[in-house]
Amino acid sequence: MFTIQEIVRWLGLTVFEIWINLNALVVFTVLLALKFDHHSEVHYFTWWAIFFPLFAADALNAYFCVIVFIRMQLESSLKASLQRLAWSANFIFMMFIFKFLLCKKLTGQLSLDYSEIFAPVYILLQLVAVRACQQT
Repeated sequence: MFTIQEIVRWLGLTVFEIWINLNALVVFTVLLALKFDHHSEVHYFTWWAIFFPLFAADALNAYFCVIVFIRMQLESSLKASLQRLAWSANFIFMMFIFKFLLCKKLTGQLSLDYSEIFAPVYILLQLVAVRACQQT
């Protein structure tokens, strides 16, 4: 198993960002299970409502990244702050695009194949692999 330090280093996320994503994933999973349970009221929720915790986590992580960027700028570490902002923005953007496309596909508003919907995840996995190899 990986240690938390390895996960933080490879993903380029802080423990707080990982915690936000995990909490949103738990809420999303519960809502998803309730959507497929035909005896609950959540069964009538739209896919946008089911995906809302994941979109909220992206918004919170983006807000947190802006705060960290500003604090790093105040500490006069321009290069490190720009690198962290670029990586975090890329990570958040790729995951947001994936979730957005998947939600549109599930609602029937989009006619893309699933391989096209998962393209941002594939790109992100390649970037994480490159980042992991550079840091070892």
